[in-house]
Order: sequence, then structure tokens, then C-alpha cells
Amino acid sequence: MNVAANRNAKDNMQSFDQLVQLFEERFIKSLPFPAQPHSLYEPCEYLLKLGGKRIRPVLCLMGNELFGEINEDAWHAAAAVELFHNFTLIHDDIMDKAPLRRGHPTLHAKYGLTAGILCGDIMSIYAYDHLANIKHHLPQVLQLFNKTGIEVCEGQQWDMDFESRNDVRIDEYMHMITLKTSVLLACSLKMGALLGGATEGNANKLYAFGKNLGIAFQLQDDYLDAYGETEKLGKQNGGDIKANKKTYLFLKALENANEKQKKEIEALLHKDDENKVTEMLALFSATGADLACREAVNTYSQMSFDSLEDVAVTSVRKKQLHDLASYLLMRDK
Repeated sequence: MNVAANRNAKDNMQSFDQLVQLFEERFIKSLPFPAQPHSLYEPCEYLLKLGGKRIRPVLCLMGNELFGEINEDAWHAAAAVELFHNFTLIHDDIMDKAPLRRGHPTLHAKYGLTAGILCGDIMSIYAYDHLANIKHHLPQVLQLFNKTGIEVCEGQQWDMDFESRNDVRIDEYMHMITLKTSVLLACSLKMGALLGGATEGNANKLYAFGKNLGIAFQLQDDYLDAYGETEKLGKQNGGDIKANKKTYLFLKALENANEKQKKEIEALLHKDDENKVTEMLALFSATGADLACREAVNTYSQMSFDSLEDVAVTSVRKKQLHDLASYLLMRDK
């Protein structure tokens, strides 16, 4: 009886929402910033206290809990991931000249460009300060973290380069979203797993799960921006179309289009009226880009779930990760 009870308790994994709450409380309370200089640290706290989904750090904790109780090393790794992620957001917002983040003024819009640059810098350093507290498997974790950081920067540069290019290929776009979005999800899961004592094989399977989940999520996001229901998304459809973004839908439409359709697509890039979105959506459908995008979402989703299935722990322990992935990928189409 006692053995069975203990086994059930161990298999009673915490939900994503529960871990978000635990991480939020611990993360905000343990922010390491000193009082001075106030002009440096107050903007950092402003951004971090705006919240966010905390998906990346919680994936680190969930990857850790697959193999036992969440340990102190995993909490440090999760905090490092969140600080690094917010550092990239600050600098991305500067590059994009974005006025809002999470419904509030971006850090550089509120405090100035200098504050934005320095706050991003200091957050990246404090991320490494958290990693320095890790007691086990630090060389593996540090190497993975550094590799991922380099890839995220490369992905951002590719994204910026694509804005001025008219010859972007789908394979280049897929590479870009993998680096910019997916590898940090994958890294978070793998770090947590390694710190929980997972084998390299299991850790790599979780990495593949996170990477393919991130790709599927981004492709789904492309699709929803064009075809999602406005009320449920909380924003108008076609924002990517209006901004002439080279999404999977756009690139697939160009790839599949005949000469007449290609000219129509190119003409719409120079158009800015109320019919632009409707006309581009019609071309997405006519070229089969919409179906291709949904098929790609399904393909990468299945690859993600297959990798999770292959992780050598009991299914009940993987249920929370499976449910989270299902939630992220089954938003309203």
C-alpha cells in the first residue's frame, strides 16, 4: 500500500499552470538587481514584472520533473532562460522599433534607447550568474546554453535580412524560425532533463520534442494571423499580409503560383487598401498555400509528439507536457 501510494505521488506531476505560479513567485522575489544605479535596474524590473507566459522556464522545470522532483539546479536554469529570453525581447523591440510589449510601452519606448541597450546587456549577464550556481552537469548545460544563444542571434539576423530580400526560400524561412523561436524551447527542456539526471538519449528526444513543437507553433501562428477568428485572437486578421511579411503562407503561394498569380502577388505587395488582405487570402487558397501550411503544422506536430512518446519514462509522467503541447497547437483555426 505504502509503495503504491509513493509511486502515485511521484507520478502526480504538476501542471503547467501550477508551475507558472510557482516560478512567477520565486522569480520575482529573487530578482538579483541592486537598488543603484536606479536608472539601470528599475527598467529591468519594469519589464520582468509585466509578466509573460513563462513558457520557456516552465518547460525547463517540466523537463526536470520528468525524472524526479524539481531540484535547485533546475530553478537556476529556468531563471537563466527567462532572463535571456527577456534580454532578446528588449533588443528585438529596439530593432523592430516596437512601441508595445505585452500591452505596455516597450522598455526603450518608456526609458530610452540607452536604457534598452544596457538593460538587455545586464539581463544576459545575470542569466549567466544564475547558471554559475548550478552544481551538476554545468559543462553540458553551459555548452547547450551558449550554442542556443548564438542560434537565437543568428535567427534574428536572418529575420531582419529577409525584410530586404525578394528571393527568400521556404527552407531558409524554416531555418530562420527554428533558430529564432524553436531552439530556446528545445534548450529549456533539454537543460531541465540533464539536470534531472536524464540520459543523453532521453534529453535529445526532449530537445527534438521542443524544437518541432516550436516550428509547428510558429507555422500555426502564421496560419492564424491570416485565417483565425478575429474575436478569439483579439486582433484583426491579416497583420502579416499588411506588413508584407514573408511567412510560410506567402512563400508557399509564390512557390506554387503560375506566372499570372505571381504578378498578382507581387502587385499586392505595393498595394495598401482595404481589399489587400482579402485578395491575398484568395491567392493563398488558389495556390494551395493554406492547405500546405496546415499540413506542415500537422507534420511537425506529429514529429513533436513522436519524440515525446519515445522518451523512456512512463506515459503518466509525460501527460502534462503532452497536454501543454496539445493546448499550444490546437488553438482555434
